[in-house]
Amino acid sequence: MRDLFGVVILFGVYSLLTAVLFMNLDAVDVAFTEAAVGAGITTVLMLSSLRLTKRWEHPPRHNPLLSLLVVGVTGAVLIYATLDAPLLGDPSAPVHQHVTPRYVEQASAEVGMPNMVTAVLASYRGYDTFGETVVIFTAGLAVLLLLGMKDVPRSRVDDSAIHDTLVLKTVVKLLIPLILLFGLDVQFHGDFGAGGGFQAGVIFATGFILYEMVFGAAHARTVVPPGWLPRLGALGVLIYGGVGVISMLGGKAFLDYSVLSSDPVHGQHYGVLLVELGVGITVFSIVLAIFYALSGRKRQS
Repeated sequence: MRDLFGVVILFGVYSLLTAVLFMNLDAVDVAFTEAAVGAGITTVLMLSSLRLTKRWEHPPRHNPLLSLLVVGVTGAVLIYATLDAPLLGDPSAPVHQHVTPRYVEQASAEVGMPNMVTAVLASYRGYDTFGETVVIFTAGLAVLLLLGMKDVPRSRVDDSAIHDTLVLKTVVKLLIPLILLFGLDVQFHGDFGAGGGFQAGVIFATGFILYEMVFGAAHARTVVPPGWLPRLGALGVLIYGGVGVISMLGGKAFLDYSVLSSDPVHGQHYGVLLVELGVGITVFSIVLAIFYALSGRKRQS
């Protein structure tokens, strides 16, 4: 397709269908992330980027058969590589013989939370999740270095606002508090149900993006000034890393939360809440900063 708008919409549809597939596989947390990040905020950011360019892709200068050949060969290799993979749900698969039973049997007692996905991501795989948070922060800084982020003057108060839609604005005023409350629930309830810092950060950013789209850039940037966002992103990373430093000062390994309380299980619970808070702050600030960087630029001719 050369219609880039259609490509973006199909990308969002594909992501939504993938979220449905994850739900069907009982991977609720992954489905939640895919729906919020893939079908949700990524589609919005791509449409914001598309607004700065042109809708139609230029005709390719090379023969499209070459691209088709490369994709076909790559796909055939990937399909061949899956022939050795165990069947879906096979109880004799290696992953079900060692790693999974360990988490299923011990996560509740060692980490003290019923959601094993959160226990794995924030505790057992704490190093990995910390790395992901740093990558998100670094990516946001890279976007800001490339595009910059400037305040929108009051004279452009309605540049990005939707005009003459009283009903829409009234509905959005009612929806935004509910969106933010839902974000708080996802943030602090991720240890009991689906959710966590990644999803909550995206949901919070979505609320402010919706506010800017309906009421205008200048109003939104008065509520959340652009200069705050890089600092908030760094604060989230520091909260996460600071928990690890406190663990080391307490004589334990980096990100061993058991030192945070006299009861090691309670310490694990406190640590997970803190690091998830750091993740949520970083994700919220970086996603909103990227949107500000895109929406604050004028279309290039």
